[in-house]
Amino acid sequence: QVQLVESGGGLVQAGDSLRLSCAASGRTSVTAWFRQAPGTEREFVAGISWRTGSTYYADSVKGRFTISRENAKNTVYLQMNSLKAGDTAVYYCAARLWGAVGSDSQQYNYWGQGTQVTVSS
Repeated sequence: QVQLVESGGGLVQAGDSLRLSCAASGRTSVTAWFRQAPGTEREFVAGISWRTGSTYYADSVKGRFTISRENAKNTVYLQMNSLKAGDTAVYYCAARLWGAVGSDSQQYNYWGQGTQVTVSS
């Protein structure tokens, strides 16, 4: 069983930056960030492979968000720059034990509790 603990959400203005953190209690193959706004489906934001370091992003965040990992702390970060009102959502950290980064939430075995990100325009 892997536990994921997110932190770093908050209320910011459009154009500001935030960094989310996801600390895992065990090793996994992939860690990813998803988000869900009210009335919408959960969507993939970014993912990183622990073995290769390869990163993947949704088109909507490319060039603005950066996902990274810190091996010593078993922690993944999501640096979010140039935030827009459309980025407002609950952000979830997810992990899978095997396989590569995928954008389908069904591929992930473990989920964090979520952290709210609100961007005011």
